[in-house]
Amino acid sequence: MKKNIIYIVLLAIIGVVAFVPGIRNSLKTLFFPIATIENAVHINEEDYDIELKGINVPSTNLKTFKDKPIFLNFWGTWCPPCRKEWPSIQKLYETRKGNIDFVLIAMNDQEPAIRKFLQENNYNAPVYIAQSPISEKLLPKVFPTTFLLDKTGRILIKEDASRDWNTESTHQFIDNIIK
Repeated sequence: MKKNIIYIVLLAIIGVVAFVPGIRNSLKTLFFPIATIENAVHINEEDYDIELKGINVPSTNLKTFKDKPIFLNFWGTWCPPCRKEWPSIQKLYETRKGNIDFVLIAMNDQEPAIRKFLQENNYNAPVYIAQSPISEKLLPKVFPTTFLLDKTGRILIKEDASRDWNTESTHQFIDNIIK
């Protein structure tokens, strides 16, 4: 009787893991992270072609960051979660700007509001406003949205929520992608 209950429980666990995509994907990512990276979405030449008006840095095109690791963040001064994560982004920028390029693109925002926000908070991470269409692969559906891209253009992390970016795990991740 006990053996039957154990077998039923084991079969139920295997069934949940096999047929519930969220759990299956979480376990796959946890135990096979290299496979996740190998299947990552790549940003191609056309996706990089975004004219960027610099707010606190010179204007440029996202193409100038091609072949380099990039911390790419879409945000807005009007967005409370975006404002919440900014201190951690600034700290990460201060410690890692020599290892990874930072591109923070303000969306649905006015230049005076952006300048005021940066000045009031003493933020100096590079901020831009997109002046041309953004590829569907990069266009955020929610704010903030952050991508960590390796130098080949693979999206290694896509975060669709506010988070603390100045963590040991983020620093270790950056160390791994700059090798």
